[in-house]
Amino acid sequence: MTAAPRPARDPLARAWDLDPEVVFLNHGSFGACPVAVLEEQAALRRRLEREPVRFMVRELPALARAAREALGAFVGADPDDLAFVPNATHGVATVLASLPLGPGDELLTTDHVYPACRNALAHVAERAGARLVVAAVPFPLDHADVVVERVLAAVTPRTRLALLDWVTSPTGLVLPIGRLVAELAARGVDTLVDAAHAPGMVPMDLRALGAAWVTGNAHKWLCTPKGSAFLWTRRDRQAGLRPLAISHGASAPVAGTTRYRLEFDWTGTCDPTPWLVLPRALELVAGLVPGGWPALRARNRALALEARALLCAALDVPAPAPPDLLGALAAIPLPPAPPGARPGPFGTQPLQDALLERHGVEVPVFAWPAPPRRLLRVAAQLYNHRDEFAHLARLLPGLLAEETRAGVDPGRGGA
Repeated sequence: MTAAPRPARDPLARAWDLDPEVVFLNHGSFGACPVAVLEEQAALRRRLEREPVRFMVRELPALARAAREALGAFVGADPDDLAFVPNATHGVATVLASLPLGPGDELLTTDHVYPACRNALAHVAERAGARLVVAAVPFPLDHADVVVERVLAAVTPRTRLALLDWVTSPTGLVLPIGRLVAELAARGVDTLVDAAHAPGMVPMDLRALGAAWVTGNAHKWLCTPKGSAFLWTRRDRQAGLRPLAISHGASAPVAGTTRYRLEFDWTGTCDPTPWLVLPRALELVAGLVPGGWPALRARNRALALEARALLCAALDVPAPAPPDLLGALAAIPLPPAPPGARPGPFGTQPLQDALLERHGVEVPVFAWPAPPRRLLRVAAQLYNHRDEFAHLARLLPGLLAEETRAGVDPGRGGA
């Protein structure tokens, strides 16, 4: 680990219990939960364990309803159209498992799709004899119209579903999702929106969006505990949707509610506290800055743009996308990985490992769209400071020069 002075961390970082020895620039992967939200979760867990039957049977329905109401007000949705799931990948899998597909049908996505979701699409397509169609969207790119054009060009009479990211994971682009959903609907194609990064990063109004399904994480930009996500289903698509685990709700009397509500409200015993702290997290995080969530989103986006400018200047590369396609994430193309570079045991890129092991900087490096091409992606959250991104910008040219001189990665065998 380098002995250089640690860069400044924003004073708001005191709300989190982040490792002071790590420059944490990767909120996008798993989020980070503020201490006060974790304390609220711990109190709920103690309440659950003090009398589990009372909590799960008598208290949980009202607590879950309150959490759905708070979430619905935030994302522009009726609470009864929301179902809690552990993560957005689970939400995607839920929709795909209920989708009637036959031989020759087509599922459409882009090459910016989250890899886990692409795997899920490939799995259901293979099982049904259907075909996965991947629209290539360039990166760098200079206009949102390119995204719309590439997606629509891949639509055929056999397209049954488009799975599109609201905010792409590897490239950090905020796609023109409203335009895409509307254009696809006009062609008779339902859209499943993977909004893993959208809640808390961009404004959301699910009623106005009009997609068939939207699934999003709360544990990322809403800063709830891990295991907190939602699936929103348009009313006319609820009857055909079933949870991955069929449980008591499949046969319970409807009695003033819906089968959708009954089935998704109970899929088996689990820890519901990551969902139940949503109201507290929404209130707490909004209160960290004057102006609440709109000001928070604007602050994070401005910092992400500043971070991208610092990195592009250090690497002498142009900005790879227009500012209107960015939220709180920013990706920068790097020179191709050297021939000797080997991924780490968990698939991490050698440059990412070197930044953490040698300099204490946690930032993702992705092989995208395929090796040896790669991207570095930064995330801007309230706890981050401009100095942290400037620190990364100072480190990168030297590490990349080491790769060039050695012909291998700087973390495993480089100079």
